[in-house]
Parts: sequence; C-alpha cells; structure tokens
Amino acid sequence: MTDGSALRREMVDVCRRMNSSGINQGNAGNLSVRCSDGFLITPSSLPYETMTPEDIVEMDFDGTYVGRRPSSEWRFHRDILRERQEINVVLHCHSLYATTLACHHKTIPSFHYMTGVAGGTTIRCAGYATFGTQALSDNALVALKDRLACLLGQHGQISLGKTMEAALWLANEVETLSRMYVQALSLGEPPVLSDEEMARVIEQMKKMSYGQAPDPEGTNDLARPRDAAV
Repeated sequence: MTDGSALRREMVDVCRRMNSSGINQGNAGNLSVRCSDGFLITPSSLPYETMTPEDIVEMDFDGTYVGRRPSSEWRFHRDILRERQEINVVLHCHSLYATTLACHHKTIPSFHYMTGVAGGTTIRCAGYATFGTQALSDNALVALKDRLACLLGQHGQISLGKTMEAALWLANEVETLSRMYVQALSLGEPPVLSDEEMARVIEQMKKMSYGQAPDPEGTNDLARPRDAAV
C-alpha cells in the first residue's frame, strides 16, 4: 500500500460511503490507512462532502504530521496500526445501533453465528474514556485483542481490515448485528451459541475467506467449477 495519491482518493470515497450507507453522520467518524512507514488519516472537523484527497493527513508513528490537523482520534489509529501489523485499515464510526449498545456498555455475544466475522465469540465493548485521549486508545486495544471489531463505551465502534473495502464491510456487519441484537433483546436475552460451535463457525469463515466452500462432516461436498471439457 504505497500509492499515496490512490489511497487518498479511495479514503475520500470510503468516508462518503460511510455516511451514504447510514453508518455515520455528519463530521463524526474517521479513517486511517497504513502507508509506507507511517499512515494516512482523515483530518479533524472537515465534512466528507467537501473533503478532497489533498486534505488527507500524513502521519508518522511518533505523532508528527504533514498537512491539516489530524483527526482527534489519531492516537487509537496510530496505536492499533503499530500493534497490529496484519492490519492496514482502521475505520471508526458512530453507527446508530452499535452506539446504542455501546451506551449501555453491552458486549455483543454469539447470539447469531455472524458474530464470528469479528474473529471471536463476542464483539467486546471497550470501557469509556474521553474522546481523543490515550486512555481511549488503551481501552480500544484491550477490546480489540484477537478481534477485528469492537464497540467503544458511550461512543461508537471500530472495525479493522487489510483493505478499506474489508473494514467498511465489517463496520456494516457490526451495525447489522447490533440492530439484530437490540431487537432480539426486546423479547428477552437471546440464547447464545456455544464456544465449540463458534469455533466451528470461525473455521468455516476462514475457509470461505480463502475461496473454499465449507466441507461439512468431512464429506468433501464442495461447490466447484464444472470441468471445461464437460
């Protein structure tokens, strides 16, 4: 991920899609992408509708930057990218249902198998800390341990990915799961899948991510391309 101009254009596009998809509103949320020895991050308090690629801020991991003032949440973007070398993108938004759960400091349990998209049996909620602080970053790192997404107490959500498309997709999935969980709670606390079942689910998801269909019960019953000679 070294073409800075292409990354900047894509970042602007993804930010606008965050708002148009409904997972973010106004100037809230922010996005960062690993680039060379540092990262690119959205600027502070600039509407996505008027943001241009030139407005994207270049930062180093020591906190120095070039250009406009970076997002107030630059600390957790920096710390996540520094700690999680397998991650290239950090996306933060204030999606409605995820934030609703975060206001109650609720972790999303494995009430639905798709909880596994975040990499574990739960999507944790980080403890509250003031926005823009090192304390918030520290809390987020704890909640994201072995996970690709978390909620931020009384704040919003964070989703990670190797690409911007992956992070945006995951943020939408977290919001969908949050909405389902809020609605399920209206009927009472829903049952949850066992850790053993979630381990099977996550393994199936890993297979799917490599373009392989699940192989239930070892039957080798795989969807496969028809032989060209047939």
